[in-house]
Amino acid sequence: MSLPSQTASTDPFDPDWFRAATQDLDADGVELLRQAVDWVREPLRQTRASTGEPLDAHCAAVALILRDLGSDAATRAGALLAVQPVPAGELSRADPLRKAFGPEVATLVQGARALLHLGAVAGRAGDESGADQKEMQRKMLLAMAADLRIVLMRLASRLQSLRWFAATRTPCPAEFARETMALYTPLANRLGIWQLKWEMEDLSFRFLQPDTYKTIARQLEEKRVEREAFIDGVVARLQAALDDARIQAEISGRPKHIYSIWNKMRIKHLEFHQLFDLRALRVIVADERTCYAVLALVHALWTPVPEEFDDYIARPKPNGYRSLHTVVADGQGRAFEVQIRTRDMHQFAEFGMAAHWRYKEAGARGGQVAASGEYDQKIAWMRQLLAWKEDGGPAPAPEAPRSERHIYVMTPQARVLELPEGATPVDFAYLLHTDLGHRCRGARVDGQMVPLSTPLRTGQTVEIIAAKSGGPSRDWLNPQLAYLASPRARSKVRAWFNAVELQQRIAQGQTMVEKELQRLGRTAVNQEHLAQQLGFARADDLYVAAAKEEFSLRQIDQAFREPEAEPAMPDEARVYASDAGSVARTGKSGVLVVGVDSLLTQLARCCRPAPPDAIEGFVTRGRGVSIHRRDCASWAALAQRHPERCIEVAWGETGQALYPVDLSIHAQDRPNLLRDLSEIFARLRLRVVRVTTHSRRSLAHMVFTIEVRDGAQIRQALDAVNELPGVQASRQ
Repeated sequence: MSLPSQTASTDPFDPDWFRAATQDLDADGVELLRQAVDWVREPLRQTRASTGEPLDAHCAAVALILRDLGSDAATRAGALLAVQPVPAGELSRADPLRKAFGPEVATLVQGARALLHLGAVAGRAGDESGADQKEMQRKMLLAMAADLRIVLMRLASRLQSLRWFAATRTPCPAEFARETMALYTPLANRLGIWQLKWEMEDLSFRFLQPDTYKTIARQLEEKRVEREAFIDGVVARLQAALDDARIQAEISGRPKHIYSIWNKMRIKHLEFHQLFDLRALRVIVADERTCYAVLALVHALWTPVPEEFDDYIARPKPNGYRSLHTVVADGQGRAFEVQIRTRDMHQFAEFGMAAHWRYKEAGARGGQVAASGEYDQKIAWMRQLLAWKEDGGPAPAPEAPRSERHIYVMTPQARVLELPEGATPVDFAYLLHTDLGHRCRGARVDGQMVPLSTPLRTGQTVEIIAAKSGGPSRDWLNPQLAYLASPRARSKVRAWFNAVELQQRIAQGQTMVEKELQRLGRTAVNQEHLAQQLGFARADDLYVAAAKEEFSLRQIDQAFREPEAEPAMPDEARVYASDAGSVARTGKSGVLVVGVDSLLTQLARCCRPAPPDAIEGFVTRGRGVSIHRRDCASWAALAQRHPERCIEVAWGETGQALYPVDLSIHAQDRPNLLRDLSEIFARLRLRVVRVTTHSRRSLAHMVFTIEVRDGAQIRQALDAVNELPGVQASRQ
């Protein structure tokens, strides 16, 4: 398929070329191609591509490549017309091309120009594009090409450029070869256009690693005649054996290309002489049973290499690929590979989710790549259409797969981003960076200013105009105005307004607290410590609770009235009076103070003990004995400062006494959360004497003070609350 070198003075559209380019076309196709040649002959004369290649020779060669792929006349004509130096953009119905050649050819030309523009822009990203970006560019390329023929035109054009570099010995830029390997050869591979893929790989490899390429090429050439003669002999012997066994089969050789040889040597750490599949056959039979019959026949004719046998029929690959692979050796020890499969297996390997590209490109993942999504469906449809072109079978349905649900647009730096269909510049800005989305004030699409609600299309380049500071508009959340199509962007906008509302509440609550402190003459107090004393984690939480009227400012005064031994807590905890029992029993509380008679006791509100907690006593000034849980941090601090005031206590007969206990509850804030929790306590017949709630960033923190008789009721309450989804409860 290589073409002779052509100079600017040679007419690439000579009669010999025209006969070759139209040899398989009908009269209408010949006339269409003749019309296209007449259209571009003069405009392309003396015109060169950015690579330096004459454009007329380039498009003439591309048309021959497309002929070899079995493309139709419209595709070949489009290949000639697409390279005409016209700015990439949409073709209007008044465009002369559309009038002269009709909508089909005009659409092909439009798509090819758009892909050419994409390649030029994406090429500017160079090596900065990682694997994810290259894959995104491939998706974008396919999304822009609703017609397989547009992709074929682009691939054929790239192949011809590589051929021109090789034929003219013009140095090929490394970026050009790397882009081919990263973007175009995987695409050709996925579409099953093997001849384009292999040649583009070999040529790119030749330009990127010339010394390695020449070494492998020399080793192959030294054995080429011998290898071809060997394969011919093996095929003849196997065919004779199959005929004797009355087995119908298709036998073909499997050529190995230089890049694939090097890649296998690199991945498997093999030397050239260790490769078995330099000589390889593929046998396609009617059914699965015949596969094993052929395998037995092959093993009878030649000596199998045991460690090189794989039964992917009995044990398919994770991606569903099925075939028999075996390596055998002849009497002289020359090894070769044989693949045996049914026609259905072959079709599945070529078009199903086990296609060749899926287990070759997946690498260490072993081919476990999901065959789902619009992208994969579009590839499968395109490959089936290509197979119809080659095999002459019935054509698939003319309509393309279901419409895309994603679009692919670029930043000015040629980074490709995936967005939901209908996305706007605002969605684009938020995908780049949250802060950029907040400050977004305008956008340029392909260099033109557009409204922020403009739906974007695949292939466009978007530039965001942002203010130095500021936030989003509430209009962006209005679905009727269609500013946002991305759930991610909508959540970012909501989060911004929630944060603004929170700051407003904090400022409002802080003002309220400071006014109350001024009234009490306590302006020098540390408000962070005050908040912790009142049961809040931070001062901001206190401010929010005050602003939402979930906290009474009168409790601040109570905090300053508490003795130093007691962290300030709300005043709902019960204080039990003592009676005159002979063992100093303290009334209904059921607490025994050892060795002391008729002594007032109170349950500490910092830890709220309840039977059967391990407890300790501390003698306060003027308020009797304060009863703490043994693991209480306040008790530990008091005992360290005043060990002489510690006193031994124990639980006595508690009778029907009820003890206030604090349960700390963390949960995702949602409607009816408080109702669900209240229903649990009501079902357990537990009285709730106080509730404190505050929320921040969609998280709710609640403290329920409930009355219990003993620890069993506490455990029962915690278990019931923790059964609610997204709720975590613990004793405070």
